[in-house]
Amino acid sequence: MKVALLISLRMSLTVFLLFLLLIPGVVAQDGWAVNYNSKSVCTLKGSALSMECTYTPPSNHSVQKAFWTKELVTSGSEPPDLSDDPEYRGRVQYLGDEHRDCSLRFKNVTETDQSKYYFIFITNQPGGKYQGAGGVDLSVTDLQVEVPERVIAGDNVTLTCKTTCSLTVRPTFTWYRNGSSLSSSTDQLHLQPVSSDNKDRYHCAVLGQNSPEVTLNVRYGPKSVSVSISPSGEIVEGRSVTLTCSSDANPPVQNYTWFKGASSVGKGETYTMNNISSVDSGEYKCRSSNEHGQKLSEALTLNVLYPPKNISVSVSPSGKIVEGSSVTLTCSSDSVSPVEYHWFKGTSSVAKGETYTMKKISSVNRGEYKCRSSNKHGEKLSEALTLNVLCEYIHVFVEYPSNIM
Repeated sequence: MKVALLISLRMSLTVFLLFLLLIPGVVAQDGWAVNYNSKSVCTLKGSALSMECTYTPPSNHSVQKAFWTKELVTSGSEPPDLSDDPEYRGRVQYLGDEHRDCSLRFKNVTETDQSKYYFIFITNQPGGKYQGAGGVDLSVTDLQVEVPERVIAGDNVTLTCKTTCSLTVRPTFTWYRNGSSLSSSTDQLHLQPVSSDNKDRYHCAVLGQNSPEVTLNVRYGPKSVSVSISPSGEIVEGRSVTLTCSSDANPPVQNYTWFKGASSVGKGETYTMNNISSVDSGEYKCRSSNEHGQKLSEALTLNVLYPPKNISVSVSPSGKIVEGSSVTLTCSSDSVSPVEYHWFKGTSSVAKGETYTMKKISSVNRGEYKCRSSNKHGEKLSEALTLNVLCEYIHVFVEYPSNIM
């Protein structure tokens, strides 16, 4: 019973002493101590860093081995030396000595290196294996450029170079636009103001490590609004025509409104007119709008071509037409295309041209006259104009013989 109690007391004392050794900065009664300069470090993926620490072995102990590990001492077994691990070989270097310095150097840090690390030293005395408690937490981060969730043209915008933890080494930031460095050396880049045309690529760098590039998603109202017509070329009466509104906007245009002159005639990105006629001729505009504004296009003039219409014949001078006088017939028509005119008396063609003049008119010129107006899109005949030629008055002088009186 006494033997068991004695063994139990010795084990308790050993555990207590080991507990003291596992607390950073605590020196056990016989002189053991491990001090980590930092309980946690944060570094960039791909960079290098040092974990600095000091240790104190007892004066009557000689250090046989000193190394770092990722495992706590749990029993009499020896935890693996970090430098022997294939994942770390060639990337870690023990900078310390066998007396006081126990610093460790990391190179080309990876995300998988994120862990807790402990320093261990072993002396020449039995049971002389000691591990600094608490260890050092290594956090590995990369760089990301934080962009405001909503960027509107004309705003002052701040980009921030972010990490998931606070870098242990005070960093110097470098900003790049389209691969060229900028003057800013802090974690923020101020853009004053941003334009709708900003398509630049930005990234930040620290200690030679680069963030992914970001491009601003600048929101703006419609601009460069224009109207196109299909089919192109001449628009002839009776066909179908489609007008299309185009614009540059972010977000895309939400509403299109069509105007003929000052009157609203339709909505949507396209406006189609079937069986088009001359009454559809005019100036058309499109208004594009989104949540950031609206803009009206320049006018597109639509000229609908058609065969001549509203053909009529007039006579000059008006009134009674007397033999021997001159008469001019004039043909009028509605047409936007060049017109040719033909004159008919009855069914016989008598002349060409917009006017038909008859000099020293006589009774043979009496009859019905028509004008045919034609262009490349068709032709039309006027109603008949009846020309009545009156006989010239005959002055008769009667002379009586004088003997009659």
